[in-house]
Amino acid sequence: MSNQSINANRLLGRIRELGEIGRDGDGRLVRLAASDSEKLGRDRFVAWVKDAGLDVAVDRIGNVFGIWRPEGTGDRPPLMLGSHIDTVVNAGMYDGCYGVLSGLEVVETMKAQGFVPSRPIAVAAFTNEEGVRYAPDMMGSLVYAGGLGVEDALATMGTDGTTLGEELERIGYAGPEEPGFLQPHAYIELHIEQGPVLERESILIGAVENLQGISWQRVTIDGDANHAGTTPMSMRRDAGHAAARVITFLHDRAIASNTPTVATVGCMSFEPNAINVIPSRAAFTVDLRDPDEDRLKAEEAELVAFLDRLAEEEQVSVSVERLARFEPVKFDAKIVGLIEKAAKDRGLTCRRMTSGAGHDAQMIARIAPSAMIFVPSVGGISHNPKEFTTDGDLVAGANVLLDVVRQFAREEE
Repeated sequence: MSNQSINANRLLGRIRELGEIGRDGDGRLVRLAASDSEKLGRDRFVAWVKDAGLDVAVDRIGNVFGIWRPEGTGDRPPLMLGSHIDTVVNAGMYDGCYGVLSGLEVVETMKAQGFVPSRPIAVAAFTNEEGVRYAPDMMGSLVYAGGLGVEDALATMGTDGTTLGEELERIGYAGPEEPGFLQPHAYIELHIEQGPVLERESILIGAVENLQGISWQRVTIDGDANHAGTTPMSMRRDAGHAAARVITFLHDRAIASNTPTVATVGCMSFEPNAINVIPSRAAFTVDLRDPDEDRLKAEEAELVAFLDRLAEEEQVSVSVERLARFEPVKFDAKIVGLIEKAAKDRGLTCRRMTSGAGHDAQMIARIAPSAMIFVPSVGGISHNPKEFTTDGDLVAGANVLLDVVRQFAREEE
């Protein structure tokens, strides 16, 4: 297998071309789900799919598929590859897009080499993986896997007051197919790591064997607003101070643990938000992650217990809203093994690893054997214009994907 390679110039050129679609007046890459700029990115991807001679299908949630159905493959479940092309605000050019374009490149390479697979191959670009404009994230793949009703998803209101369904209609990507219309035989997603592990350890390929569970909550603490100068410290019901205690509790607990648990407070607001007024309300988000479900549940329970104590000690009221909850995912051992073998056969260093970020693969794993391939991210930076992976690493990852797909595509069962 290792003597075959993808067309590096074509892949890298497309990554850079797509990376210029959605630049704003300040040069920032902003391609939010179902926006005008994402429509342009979708249009470019569809054009490449058609140029490759693949069928194009779009489902009701806007997921786009390029499907290769060689003669003789019939109605066999396809091997599915892909990721997403929507971005965060002020993004890098590799997150998601690399997996979609590499999937397409693998198919084009196989076609050019005269390789005939035993089953169809579909390349997917899932809708709204980032969840910036519409919540939750990984929405298109979640709907596809049956974890969220399509009508509920289409009715989701965005941060700008729009609804997803209306925006998909407006940009021409409200497709006719029902989500899940293609039942995958298996799913493989190639992605940049978005973390520092591979680079730090000088490893070229990550065979991702599991993915962390994610717990998102919004905590609201209510106290009393009062004058910052005249109210004694002992007589305050300070929502801001109470919030600070929660942040410190989460940080200190995670640091002291010998587990991979991580905890983040990423959003916070105070009311009335005045320099000389004690906050009457503090609202903030809590992001807890762990690859073990029992540990994640334990961390959630510890937070609840701490909030109960906090309410009594600070004389404040506390309410919690669940925003999202995804259990940890264990990827398919067979696919992980094939990734390791493909890397070894190409002389590439490889290690098994956990994904700290959420990906479409964790949703598709609900309905089909799935796994991921990681390549290094320089400095571990992502969701940032400094996001970077070297051309050599991008090509190496795509070649490993090619080898794994060729192996799968030979199977008759």
